[in-house]
Amino acid sequence: MTRTGSAPAFGALLRHLAADAAAVDEVARAARANSPEVARLPAAEVRRQVVLLLTSGLGALERREDPAGRDFTEARRLGADRAAQGVSVAGLLRGVQAGRDRAVELVVRHGRDAGIPDEVLVEGLLTIGRYAAAVERAVVDGHREAERELVRSGPAARAHLLRRLLIDGPDDTPAAELARFGLRPDGRYHCLVAAAPDPVRAHTLHRQLARHGGLLGAVEDRLAGLLPRLPGDAPADLLALVTPAQPLARAPAMYALCRAALRTATHRRLRGLRQVTDLAGETALAAQPALAELLRATLLGPLDPADEFHRELATTALAWLDHGQRLDQTAAALHVHPNTVRYRLRRLREVTGGPPVEEGARCTVPQTVHWWWALRSWLDGC
Repeated sequence: MTRTGSAPAFGALLRHLAADAAAVDEVARAARANSPEVARLPAAEVRRQVVLLLTSGLGALERREDPAGRDFTEARRLGADRAAQGVSVAGLLRGVQAGRDRAVELVVRHGRDAGIPDEVLVEGLLTIGRYAAAVERAVVDGHREAERELVRSGPAARAHLLRRLLIDGPDDTPAAELARFGLRPDGRYHCLVAAAPDPVRAHTLHRQLARHGGLLGAVEDRLAGLLPRLPGDAPADLLALVTPAQPLARAPAMYALCRAALRTATHRRLRGLRQVTDLAGETALAAQPALAELLRATLLGPLDPADEFHRELATTALAWLDHGQRLDQTAAALHVHPNTVRYRLRRLREVTGGPPVEEGARCTVPQTVHWWWALRSWLDGC
């Protein structure tokens, strides 16, 4: 960047930062790190808004506009979008202000590196500061207006309440508002989260589930709900996770479990309606990838993922554990002779040192968990 002490150099600096992917990422990371609600949004969406606000600020600087005379349509739209996504105004402002602070740090650092005098930086930052304050007011106005509209409209109001219950819990939610949507403060509800289908299938699933009562809507781009009773099933080509019925106060915790179990079920290519409790072990283990890596290295270090025979040994051992350490059932599942299973298990023991396969030998429960987890994660990485 050209070294100059002129005000146009400040505009060039802003233009440079707005086009710098690393700088935009740094501002977006600051916003996400300081606001859990913003962190739940797609990273690309946060980056897009950072670029939009930087370029808008650049335009205001170059045109020397009075912030009081600007429309700030984009800022109001940002506030409205975040309200529709269930982000509170406090969470939104935490993200906006953290991003603004990081942007100021970047401007000062890059400006000094470019040789821009401090007085020029200060003058430019004061102008941008007045603009940023007006942007924040517009964001809040857009958010509050959208919230009022959400309360007025039926389906949007249902989705808005559902997002609040699943993300923040029922605290400060009037009983009358719950009753308006068929919920009771002392009720127990099944939390349901479905994998994101296309709009047509999502509508079909929504209609099927709505017959069971409760509250349904889109939360973080997925169909979610709080249901007083379980549906019999879900369309065979869709995946939905559901928890046992719990008090409303536990809705955020149940929603988090559904999302975690959904990742596990998606990885296993499961379909239909699945109970979170049926995937409890795999979901808990999936939350510890670093420990899985250590376990793989400790128990299966000698295995080579590129060796087809080693993959066959691991697949056979995993099937043996899945079938209760029964040679006959494992052989039937793999369509081989029991002696083939026995041979492969012994070869695996020779290569890795376990698990035990002698006649009558059985893995203890901890041994089973360790070997199953190591084998599953090793095969997943092949």
